[in-house]
Amino acid sequence: MDNLFARIIAREIPATILYEDDQVLAFQDVAPQAPVHFLVIPKKHIATLNDLQEADKALAGHLLYTAQRLALELGCDDGFRVVVNCKEKGGQTVQHLHLHVLGQRAMSWPPG
Repeated sequence: MDNLFARIIAREIPATILYEDDQVLAFQDVAPQAPVHFLVIPKKHIATLNDLQEADKALAGHLLYTAQRLALELGCDDGFRVVVNCKEKGGQTVQHLHLHVLGQRAMSWPPG
């Protein structure tokens, strides 16, 4: 599948990479909505949250753990938000599973 995030993984599009291992990649959001705003994506193509399979349970946990660890490293120990948009009505614009991590500002509920 060729999409923006696949091209970032392949280093065809530059990104400010915060973390990478054999399963995930984390990088700064190009249009940050908070002082800290980064994305965590699986290197394996999974289009949406609905497309996770039982075999992906460990990967899903690794995505969350990576988000938490990086948020704390970036100074969000007083709180942060993790968002997963799913499909068009859920606000997903890139068809590759990704977690938005936002921090270092007060969050409200419901989000705008």
